[in-house]
Amino acid sequence: MTKEEAQSILEQLRNKEIESYTVTKEDFLDFRSVLVAQDDVKSFRGNAQHGGAAIYTYEPGWTK
Repeated sequence: MTKEEAQSILEQLRNKEIESYTVTKEDFLDFRSVLVAQDDVKSFRGNAQHGGAAIYTYEPGWTK
């Protein structure tokens, strides 16, 4: 996964174009490096799955 692909996925989640996105174990570190650079990083929620995958959603305010 490229940084541009990860940024595009985050924008789609943010804009409600997609409800969730599953990040594979192989793509996790690349995706995470882009995710943590976002101003609204705390609005993204990751749910770990068996086998190393994670499902990300955009839920502003979920950490309050």
